[in-house]
Amino acid sequence: MTSETPDPRLRAWAPVCQAVALLLGPYAEVVLHDAARDEVLAIWNPMGGRGPGDPSLLGELDALDQAAPDVYGPYPKLLPDGRRLSSVSAVLRDEDGRPAAVLCVNLDRGPLEHAAALLAAFAAPTAPRPEPLFEQDWTERMNEVVGGYVRAHGRPLERLGREDRLAVLRELDRAGVLAVRRAVPAVATALKVSRSTVYTLLAELRETPGEADDPGVPDAPETSRPPARRAD
Repeated sequence: MTSETPDPRLRAWAPVCQAVALLLGPYAEVVLHDAARDEVLAIWNPMGGRGPGDPSLLGELDALDQAAPDVYGPYPKLLPDGRRLSSVSAVLRDEDGRPAAVLCVNLDRGPLEHAAALLAAFAAPTAPRPEPLFEQDWTERMNEVVGGYVRAHGRPLERLGREDRLAVLRELDRAGVLAVRRAVPAVATALKVSRSTVYTLLAELRETPGEADDPGVPDAPETSRPPARRAD
């Protein structure tokens, strides 16, 4: 097929067909059918061995009602080599409303099905975690609490507000994480905030009714003060 052709249908629709073929690469066959002579007018990325001039076998397009939809699909097709296709057909009409050509796009489902199977294998259920190996790992509990909150609320760490962080710290306290020595730096890193922010939030937790006497919430670090002078 040459770029210069006297057929007005090719001049009108070949750029569209070529654009679709370039976008979908080698995985899509794009066929422009001659509706008047029922033969292939042009083809891009041929899959089934057809070429221009071969029979289209589209049936009686004149029988289509002008009020009927001009786009059909996606519908399944099968190639002789067993490949499954998803196909879409569009009836292209002339100025008088008569079918002038039919544009068909046949997408090879094989690469998509292979990718879906690969992703499904990675997402397959895993074996239960051996809890004895992790019962002392407080960082695992911290990650589960923080990550669980992020997933449940659909917001990244950077968009968590003060109430969100207070809720996370409350859950960390219930999980026993805040009772661990040097947990605050790790929690600050997990929440992507400064240590001073964490200590400020913990102070708010202590002031909250029901939280003041909670031994799991560590005290904020005290600033150094000079020793009191002994009275003589």
